[in-house]
Amino acid sequence: MSEDSIPKFSLEFFPPKTDEQKATLEAALPKLKALNPDYVSVTFGAGGSTLSYTPETVRHLRTDHGLDAAPHLSCMGGTRAEIHRLLEEYRAMGCRRIVALRGDLPSGMASYGDFRYASELVAFIRKEFNGAFHIEVACYPEMHPQAGDAGADLKNFIAKVNAGADGAITQYFFNPDAYFRFVDEARKAGVAVPIVAGIMPISQYSQLRRFSDMCGAEIPRWIGKRLEAFRDDAEAIREFGADVVADLCRKLIAGGAPGIHFYTLNRAKATLAVHERLGMTGR
Repeated sequence: MSEDSIPKFSLEFFPPKTDEQKATLEAALPKLKALNPDYVSVTFGAGGSTLSYTPETVRHLRTDHGLDAAPHLSCMGGTRAEIHRLLEEYRAMGCRRIVALRGDLPSGMASYGDFRYASELVAFIRKEFNGAFHIEVACYPEMHPQAGDAGADLKNFIAKVNAGADGAITQYFFNPDAYFRFVDEARKAGVAVPIVAGIMPISQYSQLRRFSDMCGAEIPRWIGKRLEAFRDDAEAIREFGADVVADLCRKLIAGGAPGIHFYTLNRAKATLAVHERLGMTGR
């Protein structure tokens, strides 16, 4: 197997705001860094506070931990000037990858800002910083929760690719057929960029159900029922969850997924358990 054909894998963190969150992330980082990820990404939540938290976290991961950290960038509520300054800052840090997203309108703000769609943000980055960044975008194998229908959702994805995206990361899912079908439809529509599978390790059922309700990810009934049966047995949930997610990853890799992107939630245990089952620890 050539190096180019080996599936890439990456990790996602969110910028910690409290001392407790910072301590949790710091405890997880050495363990996750030992997995030798190809890169890590840092999310950009709604609200102006992330204008400082995300760059701070990216700088910390790059400078203090030696990780190739890529910032998420949301266009909701931001002006062209603000986004341009952020991109200048990231380029000066040495960032060569951006995850460009529409994001959610910050609470209490009535204006969308200068961009309404992620495709417009991608086009802006390509125009103003052409060649400076590898641009990743989001896609949704089980459809974006705000999309009118699957056809419209696919068109939105195609628009982002046509605007200049270099690759895509999916929302997490647990049904591999949803991923493969989405990739097939995208390829038939002329999309050629790599579509990396986003994966959510399972550690808490109530949290997973809440996240899934918000983002439109389906938890298969049999998985939900098994998780419910474990009740408060956290260790049993983690063990079962690691088995389920590792099996999903095996199917995705065997089916040709170019990479796996793990949503770590700034914790190590669940992600490490999956990697151990895959034999990827310390690869």
